[in-house]
Amino acid sequence: MSEIHEAIEKAQEGEHGEGFNRRIALVIAILALCLSFSETLGKGAQTEVVTKNIEASDLWAFFQAKDIRRTVVSVAADQTGLLAAGLADPAAKAAIDKQIETWRQTAERYESDPKAGNGRKELEDQAKGAEEERDLSTAKYHHYELASAAFQIGIVLASAAVITGMLALAWCAGALGAVGLALTALGLFAPHAVPFLATL
Repeated sequence: MSEIHEAIEKAQEGEHGEGFNRRIALVIAILALCLSFSETLGKGAQTEVVTKNIEASDLWAFFQAKDIRRTVVSVAADQTGLLAAGLADPAAKAAIDKQIETWRQTAERYESDPKAGNGRKELEDQAKGAEEERDLSTAKYHHYELASAAFQIGIVLASAAVITGMLALAWCAGALGAVGLALTALGLFAPHAVPFLATL
């Protein structure tokens, strides 16, 4: 009789262990799914950082080129105006004054050209906008990376819970999953809400 009871108890323990392992396997699957989302979002944010950094760099280079052109044209107008001051021929003076006015208009257009959107002022605004987008994507990326780390550690702890049967490891894995979800949500909706995390 005692052998039958022992066999029944072992079978019940096996069923209990099997149920525990199934629940932990489900936790691992959920953590892996969340990890794939955070990794995908992180890779997208990382790509956006590079893209916006290149865009800002290009815009600042264009800004510098406009500034150099504006300076050259302004200097040419000023220098020509000084040289023309001594001219006695009215026709030559009129031609030079016309050229000086053209250069001054060109210099003004290089400074600000709202119609074309590529004056120095417009380029500066565009470059600063690209830098802001880059910084936002950088903050998102940091959140997604931290979330991925939390999910990965959670998966390791959950796997260890299957091997050891320790329930505490499973709870820690679930807690890390919750932390990972919170970090992912912060990255999506409020990447600058916690400034400390955005700089890690």
